[in-house]
Amino acid sequence: MVGDELVSIEGEQPRDILEYRTLVDADDIAFVIDRNGLTLDVDVAKDPSEPLGIEVHSALFDEVRTCDNHCEFCFIYQLPPNLRKSLYLKDDDYRLSFLYGNYTTLTRFTEADLERVITERLSPLNVSIHATDPAVREEMLRNRRGASSLRWLSALLDAGIEVHGQVVVCPGVNDGDILDQTLADIADKYRDLATVSVVPLGVSKYSTEERMRGHTLEEAQVVVDVVERWQNVFLETLGKRLVHASDEYYLNAQRPFPDRENYGDIPMYEDGIGMARSFEAEFTGQVDTGVGTEAGFFAWVDAAPAEGYRAPRTCGTDDGAGASVMLTPRRSAPVGILTGSLGAQVIEPLLATQERTDVRVITVDNEFFGGNVGVAGLMVGADLQRVLANEPEGHRYLLPDVCLNRGVFLDGLSPDDLPRPVEIIETDGIALRNALEIS
Repeated sequence: MVGDELVSIEGEQPRDILEYRTLVDADDIAFVIDRNGLTLDVDVAKDPSEPLGIEVHSALFDEVRTCDNHCEFCFIYQLPPNLRKSLYLKDDDYRLSFLYGNYTTLTRFTEADLERVITERLSPLNVSIHATDPAVREEMLRNRRGASSLRWLSALLDAGIEVHGQVVVCPGVNDGDILDQTLADIADKYRDLATVSVVPLGVSKYSTEERMRGHTLEEAQVVVDVVERWQNVFLETLGKRLVHASDEYYLNAQRPFPDRENYGDIPMYEDGIGMARSFEAEFTGQVDTGVGTEAGFFAWVDAAPAEGYRAPRTCGTDDGAGASVMLTPRRSAPVGILTGSLGAQVIEPLLATQERTDVRVITVDNEFFGGNVGVAGLMVGADLQRVLANEPEGHRYLLPDVCLNRGVFLDGLSPDDLPRPVEIIETDGIALRNALEIS
């Protein structure tokens, strides 16, 4: 029954969804259940691997391993007040890295964790590197264990675990020579990494850290130059480019995006790397399958993982959370595509190649977060309300699903709260092309 508390399975108390699924993958299972204070023994007979039919409320049954770093660039510290409490929880849990693609610094990683990851082959994992210089990394994480925790990265790679690395570049802190040294150390010590993403610092208007700021044009250009120089080194020595700068860097540097082939199979799509070229290929019909988006930043706090572990985005026509969609739009009406300031720079050139003249991009400046936040995934209901209030009635308004998690924006509003009906579409070029009926 809904609300029952699962006490044990076969005498064991699973710590998370991973152990739970292992325990229920049997034919005859003995459960102990707590139902409103009454302990019940329940035996279930089923075929091995047959779904049990129980829905759990969370991915983790024990406590989330919270982050004990105090990074001055952490976006959690830059959130406005009065959001739902779950958004303020910082995790540094390798299980959420495996389940949802979250990044872990490994500062709370242990020998027992390493044994479990290797034994159960919890792969891939995502690791925040930021800098390989021990002193710089300790300073950036504001945690003395930051100086030594990359030893776990070596152990994971030695065990054959697939690991994706990330470097968040903070101007004046870990760029320039520090970034160059980090990539040199990756070539020397961590060359078995599957990928390395280099992404710019995101700063909201709520940041209280004096050193944290956005990149200048010249600084962004230097980062792109450093990354591309090391790409050539990795390509020559490893046969792959390994490291990539995010699309945002190319926009900030006012440089053209690399060719789509440079990204391989786009494994770093969720880090904003290769998204623009993928979107272009989807929109122009070069490919017939969209990459799509997984439930990303903040998604894990409000949802248990779906079958297959990695959680899909759930915010379509009706997911039980109040998502409002215009199901029978007037196809002949003018169209406005709602997106962030960065997305607008990608979509507008694509629209210029089309014959339709009644389609426009509506840039939603992010006043809610402020700073240099311009990604579509962080659009919120309040900003959409402000923008749509000045838009005409009777037009079609397309909203990418990447800004919703279970039908709700980060500020707690839903599409029902918007002053104009919107059509929620998947965040890929194929969905946009289909919505515009472009052949």
